[in-house]
Order: sequence, then structure tokens, then C-alpha cells
Amino acid sequence: MAALQAGLQTLLEYLSAHVLTCLIPAFFIAGAIAALLKTEMVLKYFGAAAPKWLCYSVAATSGTILAVCSCTILPMFAGIEKKGAGIGPATAFLFSGPAINLLAIVLTARVLGLDLGIARAVAAVSMAVIIGLIMAAIFERGRKKCEIPAKNAPAQAAHATTEPYKGGQTERISVLFIALLIGVLLSATSKLDFSIKWTIVAAFIVAAAFVLTRYFSSEEKSAFFGETWSLTKKIFPLLVIGTFITGIIGYFMPTELLRTYLGSNSFLSCFTASIIGALLYMPTLLEVPIVGTLFGYSTGITAAGPALSLLLAGPSLSLPSMIVITRIIGLKKGGVYIGLVVIVSTIVGMLYGAIVS
Repeated sequence: MAALQAGLQTLLEYLSAHVLTCLIPAFFIAGAIAALLKTEMVLKYFGAAAPKWLCYSVAATSGTILAVCSCTILPMFAGIEKKGAGIGPATAFLFSGPAINLLAIVLTARVLGLDLGIARAVAAVSMAVIIGLIMAAIFERGRKKCEIPAKNAPAQAAHATTEPYKGGQTERISVLFIALLIGVLLSATSKLDFSIKWTIVAAFIVAAAFVLTRYFSSEEKSAFFGETWSLTKKIFPLLVIGTFITGIIGYFMPTELLRTYLGSNSFLSCFTASIIGALLYMPTLLEVPIVGTLFGYSTGITAAGPALSLLLAGPSLSLPSMIVITRIIGLKKGGVYIGLVVIVSTIVGMLYGAIVS
């Protein structure tokens, strides 16, 4: 009974603190991204004529625009790789997709602290480029360009998203609308005075409602709300159940044992955290309560370095995804990629731990 109460308490604290100001705006942003921006707008930058710096820049940051999770990134990665993308930008894309998911980054900063949220975002982008460059250096020594034709980009997302009706709406208006929604999110999660904060939030909401009503067709509005609701139905129940379960497990968690292995910023602690993260399946957003509650970061049991290692390796890898990855690109390339994620996550965790300690 005490364990159930612990789970319920964790869930209530989590929902009361983060649903209104964080999750609801973030779901609307993700819905707008999915409905109003075409996937090929990002994927076209993998074209043969694209410079390497542009290829890797887009690959390492596309997760925020595509708003994909660890489930949808795999078929997209398979399509990109099959059409001839270099292993470097392809694996950079594979890592960055779930690692810098907009919802997860915002939730990390909101729940676990702004410093860790920023560190996760910066580290995820940097790691994507580093891992991609190392993979290219090992397996593509003689190739100079990223090699995915832009004209094939729409096919890459066939299994990951369903493109809604776009009508004649320009991308500029779509970007403006998403920017206004991001303004709602940022102002709602700020620490401004109550009256000032909610006045700004209201202004952004009114502006976003005007743009939506004035410039988007009924089909586009329907697609936007449909994608938002679809994401909410898929993610929110899992988040509620997962948070409740992590609260229960946290009640039984051997905190002293965790303190022994994850309580410092040493190599062993960060490496252990990276291995645990690579093996566990962490659905989108659930990695935040897992690290905060299950592994005790919020209560000081887990140090900052291992916490970041968990947040980097966890969303990007799991035992099922490792099996799929090795089937797509082969055991040798897949093994090197998995090893790089674990090793680089460990090193980044150690560096972050040394900086904040």
C-alpha cells in the first residue's frame, strides 16, 4: 500500500507541476510540426550537392523539426540508408532524432533543471556530429559528399509519418505559427511574475489563434488538431502509467546500491549509466521521470554526469532498436555505432559532471 501511495504521489506531483505549462503547449507544437511542415523540407538537405557541414548540421538537428521518437526514427533511417545516404550523416540523423526531441528537451529542463536540459540539447547535437564523423571515417574513407538525392526525400518518411493536406499554405506562415506556439511554451515555463507571465502567454495564444484562423485552410486546421490529439493519445497515457510505475519502483529502489554505482561523476558511474540506458527501453518523455525518480537524480542519489549519460544513451538505444539497427546496416557497422553511443555518452557525462561539480 505504501508503494502504491508513493507511485500516486509521484504522479500527482509530476502532473500538477508540468501538464498545464509544459506538456499541453509542447503537444500543440509537436502537432503543428507534424501537420504543417513536410518531412522532405529537412531531408532534402542530404542531397549530393550539399556540403558536408550542411549535411551534418541538418542531420544533427533535424530531430527537433521532425519531432520523431525512437520508434519512428528507425524506418526513416532505413529509408535514408537504402537510398544511398552516407553512413556518417545517416547515423547522425539516427542518433539525433529521438535525442533532441523537442518535447523531451523541454521536459528535461522543466523537471530536472535548466542546466541539465541545456546540457542534454548541446550534447545531443554535438554527439550526433561526432558519432557521424567517426562512422564516416571508419566506413567511408574514400567518399566526400553526402549522397541522398533530394528528390527521394519524400519517400524516406513514408513509414514514419502521414503527410496531411498542405494546400497552398507557405512554409513561412507555418514557421511563424510554430514560433508563436514556442513563445507560449517558453513564457509559460518562465519564472516571471505571475501576472506578467500569463499576460505574455495570453498574447502569444491570441496571436497564434489569429494566424491559425486567418491563414490556414479548414483541412490544415483539421490536420493540426488531429496530429496534436494523436500525439497526446499515444504519449500522455504512457507517460502517466510510466510515471506511476517509476514512483512504485522508486519506493523499492536500493538507493544505497545506486549511490555506490551512480553517485559520482567517475568513469565507472557514467559508463554504468550508459550501459543501463542503452539496454532499457525508454519511450518518449518517460526517460525524464526514469532518471529523476527511478534513478534518483531529483533526490541527489544519482550524480549529474551519470544522469546526462542516461539521458543521452537511453532514448537513442534499446535492446529492440539495437537488433533493428544491426539488421539495417549490418552487425559490424551496427556494433560500432552502438559502441560509439555508449562510449561518447560516458565521456560527455564525465565532462559535464566535472564542470558542474
